Amino acid sequence: MPFQAIPLFPGVPGGMELAVILLIAILLFGANKIPKLARSTGEAMGEFKKGRQQVEQELQELQDTATMDDSELSGDGGDVESPSESTETEEVEPDEETNQQ
Repeated sequence: MPFQAIPLFPGVPGGMELAVILLIAILLFGANKIPKLARSTGEAMGEFKKGRQQVEQELQELQDTATMDDSELSGDGGDVESPSESTETEEVEPDEETNQQ
């Protein structure tokens, strides 16, 4: 028997469902508060969109600077040694406590 996924929201509510939702909203919040709620929701969505755009812009700037840094490093052609390519080893003196054991 094949598995059938049951959607959480089966579809977009139609005209009658929207009317019932609107009636419940009017009963819960009152007719005077609904425009205020809609306005504050719209303002919050606008602030969210503005914040998202700022984050996307900052990420794009970081990506651009990283790309420029990479192109500058690869364009030098010099002998730049990364830490993983280092052949030098550090001599570490053992602690006195580990020698006593």
